[in-house]
This record gives sequence, structure tokens and C-alpha cells, in this order.
Amino acid sequence: MWLSAWPRFIHFLDKGVRPEGDAFLFGERNVSDTQDKAPIQDPGKRDFMKKTAGLSAAAALMAMVPPGVRSAAWAAGSDAPEKPRLRVGFIPLTDCASVVMASVKGFDRKYGLTITPSKEASWAAVRDKLVNGELDASHVLYGLIYGVQLGIGGPKKDMAVLATINNNGQAITLSKQLKDKGAVDGASLARLVKAEPREYTFAQTFPTGTHAMWLYYWLAAYGIDPFRDVKNIVVPPPQMVANMRVGNMDGFCVGEPWGARAIRDNIGFTAVTTQDIWKDHPEKVLGTSAEFVQKYPNTARAMVAAILDASKYIDDMKNRAEVAKVIAAKSYVNTDYDSIVGRMHGEYDNGNGKKWDDPNYMKFFNGGQVGFPYLSDGMWFLTQHKRWGLLKAHPDYLAVAKQVNRIDIYRDAATMTKTPLPKSGMRSSKLIDGVVWDGKDPARYADSFKIKA
Repeated sequence: MWLSAWPRFIHFLDKGVRPEGDAFLFGERNVSDTQDKAPIQDPGKRDFMKKTAGLSAAAALMAMVPPGVRSAAWAAGSDAPEKPRLRVGFIPLTDCASVVMASVKGFDRKYGLTITPSKEASWAAVRDKLVNGELDASHVLYGLIYGVQLGIGGPKKDMAVLATINNNGQAITLSKQLKDKGAVDGASLARLVKAEPREYTFAQTFPTGTHAMWLYYWLAAYGIDPFRDVKNIVVPPPQMVANMRVGNMDGFCVGEPWGARAIRDNIGFTAVTTQDIWKDHPEKVLGTSAEFVQKYPNTARAMVAAILDASKYIDDMKNRAEVAKVIAAKSYVNTDYDSIVGRMHGEYDNGNGKKWDDPNYMKFFNGGQVGFPYLSDGMWFLTQHKRWGLLKAHPDYLAVAKQVNRIDIYRDAATMTKTPLPKSGMRSSKLIDGVVWDGKDPARYADSFKIKA
């Protein structure tokens, strides 16, 4: 009970008011009610009473807290969240689950926060609201944050990646019309595009975002130039299926559940999952502005801790059916439960006769391996931005990543939640074309691709 009351308790202390007894804990009084009782007329006495009342209330409340919990939560003094009530954005996708569950299951209150998930219409809306401060933070595309940082994805503003939210779990869907023409994978699609030239249209969700980069990388791996050989457009995730249904696109890359939903609606099939493009790839992040972190560092740490606890909960497979049911609701993803739950359990049907159990399904925690904001992950998106001409010159890849990826904030939150930390801020991966990315020479890597802008 004390945890749910903590944000209001901080508000009382900020106002110099001492909450009284059980009424405070049960929410039966408000600030104005308390301030109206027995006003203190003498300014000196009032200042003294404010200080001692706050200290007495803090001591009384902390005495009720078990020692183990006390050390885990931002519980008193300078460690308290500076801003206890947060508006955190999300787009209707399966991987918004950690933001939603942090609020629904009360993981936020454990750390003195109240998170209100805010459903947004598009990634452009998320970008604008992060930049202007309408959102405190958001479930957001990794590459979007870097695009804003460098001014290539909208207004330029210093940004921050606080944690990686998930790995894996996106897909590239092709239309039934392409399947009827024999295009069922990258190689057969490339043959069709060459044999029957026309304006093939593919959709992604944001120019600098993850889905654009997965789509471009996959097409190029099979010899298809994503800008010369086909046309690409931007469509918000929840609108992908409807647009394919009316023939506006030949394929799209988006997060679940919209790949699975296209199969259930019998309008398309999964040509490739993104985990087959890059196993355990970085995907969504908990993003915010650098200004927010500078102004509210304790809040940022507490928010990451709440997301990590929610991620642990989601990755316990016995909880996934419950999570799928929660996020399927109209206020969140707004789709049917069955479109979400299968792929959340790693149960895949590509809509073209293949079914399999994928060990590389969408993961939110994975023993603590998911959340860490690897510098090499951020740098990879910059290499692809340079590859496709979004950046005209090579940036200082490592310096940008060190500025954006707030490993210091994440490390503190990991300590709070007893989340293991990797030994290095860099990691190595082999992608679908056999090329290894390790972050050691990003400029050479970006220039090494045969197909590029």
C-alpha cells in the first residue's frame, strides 16, 4: 500500500505538508484539504514546521517498508523520482507490452512512479511529442531516436535511449498476389522484380526506423535496390493490413501482431521474420529526450527499473497468455487475442504451409540480455542511415552512441532490479547476408555494401 501512495507522498513533501495517519495511505485526503486545516501564520514557524513535518512523515513511512524493498525502491531524499507521474507513449504493437504491463501490474508504483500509457497514432506523432515534451518517454523505434539526434528524421534534438525494450518479433509480409506469381521468399521475389518490371510498392513505418532498415537490408541481400528497383512508402503499423487489403502495397515490414493478422485475414504471408535477418536484433527502445534525463535523472532510473521488472514478468512464459489478453484490448493494440498469443509463444505459421516453433521469438528480458543499450546497436543504425543516403557524411559513430545510449542510467536501474550486465558495450552479430557487424570499423562497414545510395 505504501508503494502506491508514494507519488502522492512526494507531492506532499514538495508542498511542505505532512500527511496525517491512515487517511493519507488510503487516499482519503488531498493536498488542499490538508493545507486548509490549522494554517500556520508565523513565516519562521511555518518554514520549521514544513521541514520537520516532511522529515517526520518520511521517517514514519519508511519505517513501514521492509528493508529489502527499501533498498530497491527510490524511497527517500535525493533518490526520490523528481517527477512521479509520467506519460509514456506507445504504438499498438505487441512489443508495447512492457510499458503497458509496468502500469497494469503496478511495477511502476514499486519505484514511486505512476505511468500512464499513451496510445499514439504514428511514429511521427511519437517523435513530435517526445521533442515538444508532450510525452515524457515512449516505446519507440531505435532508429527514430538516432534520426532525431542527427536531424535526419525530423526536428533535431538531443535524445536518449534508456533501455532496449525487446529483441526479435517483426516480420516482412508479402501479398497473396506476389505468392500467386511465385514470389515466396527473397530470391524468388528478386527474380519476379527482374522478369516483370513494374512499380512494386513496399511499406515501412518510419524513414529512419527499424522496420525500414530491416526491409532495405533484406531486399538488398537478394539484389533488390530498395530505392531504384521498388518504391517504398511510410504507413503507420495498425494501418498496414488494411492498406494491403485494398492493394496499396505488395509487401510491408512491421512489428507483430500485424504480420500474423495479415495471415489470419488471408491477405498475405510471412516471407521472413526479422530474427532470421538478424538473430536477437535490437528493436524498440525506451526513448526520451536528453533534456528529460538531465532534469529528472532519478525518474529516468526508476522508469527503467519498472520496465525491467515488467520485462521479466513478460518473459516468464506462464504469463504470456495473460499479457496477450491485456494488450489485445481496445485501449492498447486493439486486435483479437489469437493474432497476438501464438507468436508471443514462438508458435509460427507463415501462411504458406510452414509451421514451426521459433526459439528466437520476441524477447523482452532473456536473462537480462535484452535491455542493455549496446553502443554497437546504436552505431549499426547510423551505418545504415549512411548506407542509404540519409546521412551525407560519416558521423563520429562511437561518440554519437555514447551520447545517446545512457548506459549510466541503465546500469543504476539494473543494479536496483538485480539485472545482470554484459562485460562490454559492444556485441558481435552475423546478419542474413553473412556479413558480421561488431562495431569495430563502422565507416568501412557502411561503405562495404554493394547496394547502397
